[in-house]
Amino acid sequence: MKFLKYIWVNVLFLMSCNETTNETLEVLTLADYILNTTVERGAVIACAASDPSGMKVQTFYYPEEGATNIRLYQTATIALDADDFSNYTQVVIESTPVFNGSLRRFEQVTTLEKWGVVTYELEGEVKISNPIRTKPVSKPTVWEDIITIDQTQPEMPLFSWRDNFVKDNAIYFQVLTTQQGDLLSGTYTNQNKFQYYKLDNVVLNITKQEPPVLQRGTAYLFTLMDVSRDNWVNVVTFNKRFTVE
Repeated sequence: MKFLKYIWVNVLFLMSCNETTNETLEVLTLADYILNTTVERGAVIACAASDPSGMKVQTFYYPEEGATNIRLYQTATIALDADDFSNYTQVVIESTPVFNGSLRRFEQVTTLEKWGVVTYELEGEVKISNPIRTKPVSKPTVWEDIITIDQTQPEMPLFSWRDNFVKDNAIYFQVLTTQQGDLLSGTYTNQNKFQYYKLDNVVLNITKQEPPVLQRGTAYLFTLMDVSRDNWVNVVTFNKRFTVE
């Protein structure tokens, strides 16, 4: 009797293991995730860059207030159709804050080139970014200071840079922060210049509050991203320090 009991216990154990294994092996795609939900495509601002070492890919995104269940999905290879959501599976990693949380990023140790999207849930909908093509090998991000600062108007410095520095530019993203990393201004322009705080050439503004007047004698940090049509960052000037004269 004890022998039969032992066999039955082991059968149950093996059945349990098989059920667990089947659940573990089940791969849910982005198409599965959004099935029977309301979806808004192109609603998440996101892009990706290789880090200065060339060994990591950083996927940056702007989290709208109230966004939940934020996810990163990627294809297995760059050869798959970027517009077919059945080709995307979730990358289970946590994002980290950038500029004290005004932006966030997923960071992976990889040199594989893929398509990726960032998703989150907001107001009963699943928001999905435009596809991001990662290019850590074919076109690694250039980390270089290409910024010129004109302080003819000290409280409204003019930032400019060489246009289309490494080609394939679609838009420029500019961030101005305090030395502590608090975001003062976040803007997008098609032109290779931005003046604080003039919105004449700004095509998208993610600044949440009215930007403060810059103080003379105070140091600030300026970041620029040159973003391609497929949302890969060609060039980054990160946290260039300057003092208002």
